[in-house]
Amino acid sequence: MDDLFGAGRDGGAAIEDEGDADQTGESRRVSPRSPLAVRMRPRTLDDVVGQQHLLGHGSPLRQLAAGTDATGPAGPSSLILWGPPGTGKTTLAHVIAKGPGRKFVELSAITAGVKDVRRVMDEALTARDLFKTTTVLFLDEIHRFNKAQQDALLPGVENRWVVLVAATTENPSFSVVSPLLSRSLLLTLKPLTDADVEGLLLRAATDDRGLGGKVELSDEALAHLVRLSGGDARRALTALEAAAGVAFGDADDADAVVAGTASGAPEAAPVKIELKHTERALDVASVRYDRAGDQHYDVASAFIKSIRGSDVDAALHYLARMLEAGEDPRFVARRIVISAAEDVGMADPTALQTAVAAAQAVQLIGMPEGRIILAEAVVHLATAPKSNAAYMGINQAIADVRAGLGNGIPAHLRDAHYPGSKQLGHGKGYKYAHDAPHAVATQQYPPDDLVGRNYYEPTGNGAERDIATRLERLRRIIRGT
Repeated sequence: MDDLFGAGRDGGAAIEDEGDADQTGESRRVSPRSPLAVRMRPRTLDDVVGQQHLLGHGSPLRQLAAGTDATGPAGPSSLILWGPPGTGKTTLAHVIAKGPGRKFVELSAITAGVKDVRRVMDEALTARDLFKTTTVLFLDEIHRFNKAQQDALLPGVENRWVVLVAATTENPSFSVVSPLLSRSLLLTLKPLTDADVEGLLLRAATDDRGLGGKVELSDEALAHLVRLSGGDARRALTALEAAAGVAFGDADDADAVVAGTASGAPEAAPVKIELKHTERALDVASVRYDRAGDQHYDVASAFIKSIRGSDVDAALHYLARMLEAGEDPRFVARRIVISAAEDVGMADPTALQTAVAAAQAVQLIGMPEGRIILAEAVVHLATAPKSNAAYMGINQAIADVRAGLGNGIPAHLRDAHYPGSKQLGHGKGYKYAHDAPHAVATQQYPPDDLVGRNYYEPTGNGAERDIATRLERLRRIIRGT
């Protein structure tokens, strides 16, 4: 089994396969010991899986990879590649760097600093002026650079000392400084489709750079790997490599297969990777979620909108997705409380009580039992009648206040308890509501310029059906109509 993944039986160094020549003319060599995802990295744009919306004829990526200008006579533009993990950001950078007259330099924002950036810029300027070589600087996880570190990139990008190819999983609008963003082309990568991942896995199983036909995937195992990948090519190939290891470990004649192929004897039948092997290698589906990034906001948004739309099943799915990804249950509880007031409102006044109780209970009990309490609150809200009348009412009232409406307070409603207030007419003519029939008196309550203005308009949903009828009678009595 070791030989399948590159390490010799004697523990010696593995023989490296010669790869493509790099930009300086030296052959780049990928060891058979390298991870499968590295060995299967595309060498040209035609080998790239997915992202066809970025790879059309004449696209900036095509022109950069071919070594031609993407924007005009001034030279190629820098790129910011934004997308989920495993969608090909690093791969595209390597392919672009293989263009003629290119030198490839790779930095990681996790470990690099301003000093490293300035060193690369100085070397790039020298390479351009002395050797007519363009430096392609690949900066992974640029969102981890602070403002000062990103500012250090500006001179090189603006003067085109380097072609910056920056990769990020975070929204560049929030994680990349505006000057750098305006000097770069922003390309958005999409998660791979199931068909993309399936094709990649089948290619890796047969390609000489991959598993070289030594394994065969059953339909069930292939479907399981595709499902586990979550549209992440790197995750899919890592899972395949792990499943192959399990399959070879289970094979009674694994040693014979490896020895036979290594000695030049007739190649034995490939080892079958079954569903049980993939389940043992990686039995938990990937959860695409980033507590500090877009996924945090996107999933939370989908969660609230599912509750608002009364789809209890979708709401429970997004709840599970957040909790399984390690989201703070208190954040989820706060969103539920807000939804109870905003989306359910007076159509079911008990929804807010349930939501507040759930928030308090989660803090008292914690996880994992807290998931049960949150689920109960979600089911209550999602299945409850909906009304945003109270939410819309306060918004309209605030809009009027900000517009300068609501001048003064009627004198009969003003405070009449301090000395001299009665001489000002405060409280004069005030009608005590409890003295009137049904405790409702005809009396002006709003300022003069807001008399007759309605803010709360109940719907016909749930409890608000009765409220609407009652509110109509109350307004007639209070306003004397």
